[in-house]
Amino acid sequence: MNAISELDLQLHPFDARGVGRRFRHDALFGALDTLQPGEGMRFINDHDPLPLLAQLRERYGDQLAVDYVQRQPGEVVIDFAVLRAPVHGEGSECCGGCS
Repeated sequence: MNAISELDLQLHPFDARGVGRRFRHDALFGALDTLQPGEGMRFINDHDPLPLLAQLRERYGDQLAVDYVQRQPGEVVIDFAVLRAPVHGEGSECCGGCS
């Protein structure tokens, strides 16, 4: 059992294999941006998305947990969980509290 599943989250599936490669990063960012604290996503991909994970760390910092479920050639499964709401001024995105 991985650390995220121990949080007893409902993990929404996101199978990137059906999304065109040039759209995958933006599609995942959009999907993750809709999640609230305490929600998660199970990401399935055909390769290990190391550059994407670096972008996620930069964009979400410690408000997003990342946990590999499966890491085999041809099928990588990663659970993401939103741990907390963004704090104003943290990361590259606005928290939505600006006026």
